[in-house]
Amino acid sequence: MSRRKSEIKRTTKETDIELVLNLDGTGEVEVDTGIPFFDHMLAMVGKHGLMDLKVKAKGDLEVDGHHTVEDIGICLGQALNEAVGEKKGIRRYGSCIMPMDEALALVALDISGRPYLVYDVELPAEIIGSYDTLLTVEFLQAFANTAAITLHVKMLSGRNAHHMVEAVFKGLARALGEAVEIDPRNAGQIPSTKGRI
Repeated sequence: MSRRKSEIKRTTKETDIELVLNLDGTGEVEVDTGIPFFDHMLAMVGKHGLMDLKVKAKGDLEVDGHHTVEDIGICLGQALNEAVGEKKGIRRYGSCIMPMDEALALVALDISGRPYLVYDVELPAEIIGSYDTLLTVEFLQAFANTAAITLHVKMLSGRNAHHMVEAVFKGLARALGEAVEIDPRNAGQIPSTKGRI
């Protein structure tokens, strides 16, 4: 099997990001974005998706976290797209209903080549630490667009914003881990009746 790893570097006037993704990892993470809560969420993606993830980002946090969070979503999407390559043998679909105390999130995705996000989440707080909770949808939109995946996120229940956002990121991790996994029954085949994704 080819090495399913990608390294992305992105530098703009607003951010400077280095990201490494290994789909066949063990969940080792090393994340520093300057936004502690967001670091915690990205660490969930690697750990619970069993993907090695390294992110080093410097952004214009004196403005706010928007550019940093969105650009990391772009980089992670590019990394995923590169790492899956021709998508031969992957399961393609992944889903998870993730509980986090009172919160319950549904995350489902298709590595489809068609970027689309459905986000049905209303959070009761705008700030968690220094993290603007409205940036969650911005991250997911940027990620879905550049990864070229169809992504559905729905909050089924919840009262605590921290728990709700964490359930989303953990659910994303598990759904991604499932979708990129190699299916031994379909090894070397592209999982589409079209013959390509």
